[in-house]
Amino acid sequence: MKTLVLGASLKPHRFSHKAVHKLSANGHEVVAYGLREGEINGVKIDTELLPYEDIHTVTLYLNPSRQADFYEYIISLQPERVIFNPGTENSDFYKMLEEKDIKHTVACTLVMLASNQY
Repeated sequence: MKTLVLGASLKPHRFSHKAVHKLSANGHEVVAYGLREGEINGVKIDTELLPYEDIHTVTLYLNPSRQADFYEYIISLQPERVIFNPGTENSDFYKMLEEKDIKHTVACTLVMLASNQY
């Protein structure tokens, strides 16, 4: 299962950084998009939206006001699910995903990993 972490940060205290680290440490294939180039636990952070293939999960770390610019991009990836981490909840986007038969979950990726629910 390949995961896209959208909103990845190079700052170690940020939850998106921790998510990239934990996902890769747990053997998940991870790609990441963020504002600054860099690397987290061997995962390169891309600063342009690439046409990734076979994305199973998109885990969001962007507040709702920043998500609109990414709606079409996320939908174009045709993921199985989108995880809305705390602070990213967005009912408008939920509806768009439902119309495209893309599942959405309001949860914390780190908690899901820790409790074997990922």
